[in-house]
Amino acid sequence: MASKSIIQQGDPRCFLCGRRTGLERHHVMAGCANRKIAEKYGLWVWLCQGCHTGPDGAQYDREKNRSLKRLGQIAFEARHSHEEWMAAFGKSYL
Repeated sequence: MASKSIIQQGDPRCFLCGRRTGLERHHVMAGCANRKIAEKYGLWVWLCQGCHTGPDGAQYDREKNRSLKRLGQIAFEARHSHEEWMAAFGKSYL
């Protein structure tokens, strides 16, 4: 069962630009194992295709990617501990 995002609430729209069409789920923690953990804890946002996989999208833009990881860690640690974050992901983005 898909989790609800703990980062983004409300009507689905691109988290970065606000578009409502062509949305794709972006897990803020990448990699096969991390993606499963991110899904479990709701560490994802909606992104339009351009903001997700376009040339300047979060998949390729290091700063956008890091900003989303930071927001994910903040949201996670509001519900869980820093120690739990480190146990799950092994790196702090704060």
